[in-house]
Amino acid sequence: MMKWQEVFSKDGLPWRDAATLSEPVAVSELDALKRFLDAVHIRFCLAKPYQENKNYPLVEGRELLPSFDNDMFEYKDLPGFALVAFARQLDYFSEIFQFDKLHPVITEADGACCPLENQVIGQNVQTLASRLPRVHQDIFRQQFRYVDTVLLDNYPSLMPYLLNMDRAQVLAWDADKLFHLAGVFASFPSDIDSELKRFGIRIGKFVYGDSDMYERNRMFVYQYLMELYGFPIVSERRTSSALFARKLHKMGERFLLRVMGQTDRTLTTYLSNGENRRYPLLEKIALVAVDEDQEEALDIIDRDGFFLDKSRRVVIMRITYRQHRFDSSNARQDRALSVVEQEVLHPLTGEPLRGLNIIKDASNMFLRLNDIVRGEFTGRIVYKRTEVVENTDTEEKRLKFLYTWLTKHQRRMISYSDEFFANVSKVLSGYLFEPDNAETFDSMRDLYQEVCTRFSYIQQARRVRILEDICQRTFKGARISYRQMMREAVDLLNELKFEIVNFFPALVDDIIECVEKILRDRYLRRNYLDVPESALTKAGLEIRKNYGRLVSLQDGFKAVRKARLGTETKLMKEMVVA
Repeated sequence: MMKWQEVFSKDGLPWRDAATLSEPVAVSELDALKRFLDAVHIRFCLAKPYQENKNYPLVEGRELLPSFDNDMFEYKDLPGFALVAFARQLDYFSEIFQFDKLHPVITEADGACCPLENQVIGQNVQTLASRLPRVHQDIFRQQFRYVDTVLLDNYPSLMPYLLNMDRAQVLAWDADKLFHLAGVFASFPSDIDSELKRFGIRIGKFVYGDSDMYERNRMFVYQYLMELYGFPIVSERRTSSALFARKLHKMGERFLLRVMGQTDRTLTTYLSNGENRRYPLLEKIALVAVDEDQEEALDIIDRDGFFLDKSRRVVIMRITYRQHRFDSSNARQDRALSVVEQEVLHPLTGEPLRGLNIIKDASNMFLRLNDIVRGEFTGRIVYKRTEVVENTDTEEKRLKFLYTWLTKHQRRMISYSDEFFANVSKVLSGYLFEPDNAETFDSMRDLYQEVCTRFSYIQQARRVRILEDICQRTFKGARISYRQMMREAVDLLNELKFEIVNFFPALVDDIIECVEKILRDRYLRRNYLDVPESALTKAGLEIRKNYGRLVSLQDGFKAVRKARLGTETKLMKEMVVA
């Protein structure tokens, strides 16, 4: 196992020892600052705790895969912090958040120093010490009484103390446009109520004054908004960091914001460098144990020296994500985030190793599913955000694991190939509908039904996703003609109408909207409907005939939706009367 003091020791920074640099560090760009902070934070916040804690809770690869799992435990002995850096000088009164200001000794762009240099250094040390737990204050003052603590080259030596400090650190430019530690004890504003309501109204999930609609959709909107910024619904530190990053990006700031929770053991970074992007760049860094069955990846990692700890297969992983705009007409409308790149970082140089699929390997997913249904999976999950379930040694635990597994991978399963899903279906059906299990499942009917319903939803959503592709004149990845589009749409809808017994309102809405897009197609209407029948070719007549069938099928789905809504309204009225 590599010692934490050696981590990133050959990354280009002038390290003298584990916590100090031998030369000044001059950083003026956010990308360069990020590389510097990566080295410091990975060393002090990941590698050091890992070496000092025999039972360090490594992050499982699936925890870095959206949608994100809810936190199970808080590891109070592990580091946690938040930090924001601005590529500009601060205007203390005009900033939109509160923090304790630290003062640079150099006050002018020509390098002129404050005439009261010692007093400035002393004031900064006093400000920092006052925000530390009392047990650390005296030793801090003794260690740093002659040190210019705001200089970036002294930042690594401050880390043991900064990690014992509540609230966030602030970095910004000095007069020479170089980054320095500009403040501590920062509070990020988190106006979650108004932000949530604005976002929900914009995506059509909320309507002003409609409390019933708000109650129905609130958790969906909350979860979607948080996932856009890399978290489930979590602690105040990470929630406020995510929403502050959202606010700064909207304001056009050039900034870097980083947060690490004591529960997730992950460095989450937002970077907005002035590009014309809808959302800030989002990435996560964590210590991950590579699965032992990923033999090819393990060989490559070992060959190139990328293990932090070879005996436990531990690597430093960096995941970059892509955010997605909400699309109400998509069967995967809950997909806010997807993985765009996975990198294993070299523990000495920080060099990235790309091209490995560590966290979202489909074969691993399938193996985990097999382990679950056989009762051979060892691990823990959070069932419905409230119950921690360990291992799969009972049927009840297996069902809870299956429900969580299906929920976690739902939108990926909707998109995966027919061959992969056929294998998944075979395993699930063999377990859920095995006659020998019927008596056991009867004793836990509600839980069993939840799993079956989730599985049924995924099966239908896959069909609806195909319909979404068809209405864009795409089928199995290939461009298709109008004639084939109409054929495939009619065939698929004829199959779906027999499966609609298990009514999923969102999917029926998607089906109706997809068919409406086809029926409204101006080229289709102009060339095949608004012309005399005698002017049509054989292919044209077929298209017109299938158009009529689509109209009829559309009416059938609308009737199903209307009947269901009518039934729900009647039940609600009866409940009110009762």
